Amino acid sequence: MSFQNQVVLITGAAGGIGIAAARKFAAEGARLALADLSLDALGKAAADLPGEPLLLAADVSDEASVEKMVADTVARFGRIDVFLNNAGINGAFAPITEQTVVNWKKVLDVNVIGAFLGLKHVMKVMIGQKSGAIVNTASNGGLIGAPGMSAYAASKHAVLGLNKSAALEGAAHGIRVNAVAPSGVDTAMVHDIAKNASPDDVAAAEEKFKASVPMNRYATADEIADLMLFLSSDKASFITGAYYRIDGGQGATSA
Repeated sequence: MSFQNQVVLITGAAGGIGIAAARKFAAEGARLALADLSLDALGKAAADLPGEPLLLAADVSDEASVEKMVADTVARFGRIDVFLNNAGINGAFAPITEQTVVNWKKVLDVNVIGAFLGLKHVMKVMIGQKSGAIVNTASNGGLIGAPGMSAYAASKHAVLGLNKSAALEGAAHGIRVNAVAPSGVDTAMVHDIAKNASPDDVAAAEEKFKASVPMNRYATADEIADLMLFLSSDKASFITGAYYRIDGGQGATSA
């Protein structure tokens, strides 16, 4: 799965999955454009990457910021071959009766509007070059309910619908669009969920989640990145509009 000299743009690149994917693509020869809210956090996360990745401060919920992110990537590299539409947030943990509109809007702005804006502006570039592969980061929460995380679950259900529409629009232009749907991944995000769910006993919350997974553990960020690498590669040349559960068997426990 060589990506020699291919240009890979990753949002949420300072997070666990984003930087794990960056390392995988770099090892296969890709040229990287890495975007996140904090340039400082991004610089620290990317410090051990080979070559000279382009580091971009970007707010995916702001269209002008996304336009600049894409324009800066094209100005540096001339094209975008792979786009990992990966940025996302959990939002505040609370039952629906105690959720706030402020929290809901924040989650939807990043997870849904952000995913849409990334697709809008990257697909323009890919349509012009008649090729490209996009992987959207959804979630197991986009397939099932998540008590206390209604905004997050709703946002990830939306990402899966967006994924299908983008795949249908991109197919005529040589653009493939797929999604990964992880369950809990051993990153800061999932540990924050456990803290929010059970602030008095975080360890118990984490063990309870693991027990709900037939493989009885969290995924690693590298395992998610490996799937992203495959879906972005020529090995997946006839796959588009699909989503892949990567959940240790959780999906097999329901209809």
